[in-house]
Amino acid sequence: MSGDADLAAVSALVAEPRRCRILLTLGDGRALPASVLASECGIAASTASAHLAKLVDGGLLRVEAHGRYRYYRLAGPEVGALLEALAQLAPRHEIRSLREDTRQRQQRDGRLCYDHLAGRLGVTVFQHLLAEGAVTGHDGSFRPGVDTLSARGHGDLYRAGGGSSGLLDALAIDVDAVAASTSRPLTGFCVDWTEQQHHLSGALGAAVASSMFDRGWLERAGRGRAVHLTAVGRRELERLQLAA
Repeated sequence: MSGDADLAAVSALVAEPRRCRILLTLGDGRALPASVLASECGIAASTASAHLAKLVDGGLLRVEAHGRYRYYRLAGPEVGALLEALAQLAPRHEIRSLREDTRQRQQRDGRLCYDHLAGRLGVTVFQHLLAEGAVTGHDGSFRPGVDTLSARGHGDLYRAGGGSSGLLDALAIDVDAVAASTSRPLTGFCVDWTEQQHHLSGALGAAVASSMFDRGWLERAGRGRAVHLTAVGRRELERLQLAA
């Protein structure tokens, strides 16, 4: 036995367009029942059920029972990182309508990558944390052909800086408490496929996104992964001299 990873097994799962739609729909970390997934992906309920079973068996999704209903979500942040990494290599989808153009613009401006911020907003927030010294190590840039596409915190590229942070203070985030509350790596990154820079993942990245939602700084832009700043969020970021 060679011990090599069976890339073909994962590739076969994501090679089917309808399964890709399911994965991307769940790419914002939500848990959704099969009926809602079928509606959002524009496929028949029976078709969705068959593809969901394959994605669960293949380890890309997990299913949770809540009463009579079964909810599906990405199996973990590593699946979100996989989607973001694949987007680096994928050809751009042809825009066929104003609605599609609007949706893509919204995703470029801000979106969720599993449970952390991505897009221009995610990159801007990460750059601010680097400038404050709240996170240290690398500078957030991505060098094609040199850097890896993602890391979930198992390397030493980024680490918590330990310095004061106006942004983390405003979000009431205690970095030590976040680190102590989970076995998940504190800092990680994904290469943002629209911005070609790093955005922050890991437990700290998730805490930032969660707190921005809790404080009403962020809201979802309809269905899907896109998010945008509220008037309160924009005002708070301006106060922190964070242009987003």
